[in-house]
Amino acid sequence: MRILLVEDDPLIGRSLTQAFEGTGIAVDWARTGEDALVALSATPYSVVLLDLGLPDKAGLDVLKDLRRRKDTTPVLIITAHDDIETRVAGLDLGADDFVVKPFDFDELAARIRAVVRRHAGHATSLIQSSEIVLDLAGRQATYKGVSQLLPAREFALMQALLERPGAILSRKQLEDALYGWGEEVESNAVDVLIYYIRRKFDNDIIRNVRGVGWMVAK
Repeated sequence: MRILLVEDDPLIGRSLTQAFEGTGIAVDWARTGEDALVALSATPYSVVLLDLGLPDKAGLDVLKDLRRRKDTTPVLIITAHDDIETRVAGLDLGADDFVVKPFDFDELAARIRAVVRRHAGHATSLIQSSEIVLDLAGRQATYKGVSQLLPAREFALMQALLERPGAILSRKQLEDALYGWGEEVESNAVDVLIYYIRRKFDNDIIRNVRGVGWMVAK
């Protein structure tokens, strides 16, 4: 999963990007509203974490611009403002959830998972195809009766595939889902992750379409 953090406070920005390390969630950090809109034009994100007090334009204006151009990326507002008027305005403009500062990281991570699964049409933390069940909360995959806890990056790859079962995802699409700005990506990184996942389960858990990409059965 790849998310966009829109936050001008350097302490909060650094703390959150460090907190997400090792979770399987790649974080791109934009410090202004305009930078956020540029990033969203170029990169698909699972979630936007949007602060309201940005230096160049109000966070609600960023949200308004995002929805005006028909971008449906889920938005979770993080703000120090706990008044009803701000909440109502944000929800009416298309926000999916609110978290009030200061917040607990585990709660934030749970809210991100909830927003992602609602956006994908899942009522619980389980997403699945005809063959695979993925537990977003427990970071566990089950295939043909075999269940395994997966390391963060392997789990993120499986989630990217399970969010679009039956669709072929290219190497670039998978890399975009797994790695954030500035992260060095080895040319065979995706191949290595798939090798380890197949070794835990079965070669057929992830199917290769030669010259195109990878998929899981619908």
